Amino acid sequence: MRNERRYVRDKTKAFSLNFFSSFFGLRSLFFVVVFTIVLSGCVRKERSLETAVPTETIVPTETVRPAVPTPDRSDPVRRKRPKYMPGELVDYTAMDGDTLPGLAARFNTTEQEIRAANPILPERVTTLPQGLPMQIPIYYRSGWGSSYKILADAQFVNGPADKGFSARSYTDRQPGWFKYYNVWSDNRNLRGGELIDYISQVYSISPRLLLALVQYLTGALTDPVYRDDFNTASVLRMPGERYKTLSGQLNQLAEFFNDHYYSYKAGNFSEYELQDGTLVRVDPWLNACSVVLQAYFAMIFPVREYYEAIGPDGFVKTYKEMFGDFPSVEEYPAHLPGSLEQIELRLPFKDGEAWTYTGGPHTAWGSLHPYAAVDFAPPANEHGCFVSYADVIAPHSGTIVRTGTGMAMLDMDDDADERTGWVLLLLHLKTESIPPVGTRVEMGDVLGHPSCDGGTSSGTHVHIARKYNGEWMEAGGVVPLNLDNWITENGAEKYEGKMRRFSSYVIASTSSEYFSRILAGPPTYPTPSPTPKKKN
Repeated sequence: MRNERRYVRDKTKAFSLNFFSSFFGLRSLFFVVVFTIVLSGCVRKERSLETAVPTETIVPTETVRPAVPTPDRSDPVRRKRPKYMPGELVDYTAMDGDTLPGLAARFNTTEQEIRAANPILPERVTTLPQGLPMQIPIYYRSGWGSSYKILADAQFVNGPADKGFSARSYTDRQPGWFKYYNVWSDNRNLRGGELIDYISQVYSISPRLLLALVQYLTGALTDPVYRDDFNTASVLRMPGERYKTLSGQLNQLAEFFNDHYYSYKAGNFSEYELQDGTLVRVDPWLNACSVVLQAYFAMIFPVREYYEAIGPDGFVKTYKEMFGDFPSVEEYPAHLPGSLEQIELRLPFKDGEAWTYTGGPHTAWGSLHPYAAVDFAPPANEHGCFVSYADVIAPHSGTIVRTGTGMAMLDMDDDADERTGWVLLLLHLKTESIPPVGTRVEMGDVLGHPSCDGGTSSGTHVHIARKYNGEWMEAGGVVPLNLDNWITENGAEKYEGKMRRFSSYVIASTSSEYFSRILAGPPTYPTPSPTPKKKN
């Protein structure tokens, strides 16, 4: 294509020279050429001056919208990608945790087309290995936003990159007043760093990321002067009158972050708006953490401040000042390996018992994505919340590393750290029935009794969700929840869906219908009748 364009351009030039030479003569031709050179030089000079004007010279007022510089390929934040022909193959290098469904949605193509362009891919693909070179058929959509990568996905989750890090210890060493901040949360009094640790732990979001945002927006870790409005204003800029306190703001922020992070990974989030109404479509080469931060800053900042925040001199600069430099997104150590598979898990109730599959994939913690959890209710003659003496058993061996109201976290790789390896969240257990932290259990041991304790519940049941290296694993995703070979499938809405085992399946239902009951134990098959002997 480029050679064809060069050929047409050269032929056009030749035709123009011949025409002007014959019509005006050599003297006229010389004047036209000189005039053209001077004019083009003026244009180039205007462009160089235009890009050299610093953005600080643009002073917004209340009546004039801040000017946004024209997109420039030399600007890592505002440069625009070229338009592509439909189905044109583009180079792409797999990033941490990439999946085929996610890539297909981001590049506006299909899994089949990606497979056709990359025959090296095996038949079963879960997570792609970081650094895998690929070619992807792309279908261009106008309005793509910044391609600048802010932080790696391993810096988003509360995973291996944050192992051993304590937000409280870090905050206590800083000169700012945030270390003295106190708030009542989780039925206890928490200081500033402890609040960050708590939100980070329950939502599984990096404490470094949350601390850097608090510092970027408030300066609370370095400013010794306390802000009087800190508990009455939306300091993290999250909307809603009920979220004025910092603990409320952090909870709402964590919900927003997880919702956008996991939705983008699943291919269900691709665009957002700036405050001036401009629609931004996410650059398909971006990783999920960078997209989350773009969407957040677009929501809370005017256009000019948004572009500053998502660039190299914005939020990421504050992050580096606090925690030091780090590798690029492409080189940052991955927290999800390629071809990830779930370890063996069994159903959380005893063989021979039939429990109801009351909740298909839905939120693991909070109310939005990720849809990493499912629910099971014990057999009973009553509805609603009641005392159940049925046993919830351990789906795998491991150690209880964290407990709370109605909650137990089972670490299944026995390193006593829920930031690494496979861990299992069990919620709505009777609080008094949960084994203490540090208890070692084997597969099948009793973990407690189902109840309504912890969170919001309309009936007695147990809620189960998985994490791997700090990342919530979608129950119906590319690594589906597998309990005794009952494979979880997504429904049209949260709490809906099926679980299949071979040719059998159950449908999620809040009522104890026959089609939603799962009988624990090995699959049973009809015993074949003995072949009658032939008579001689």
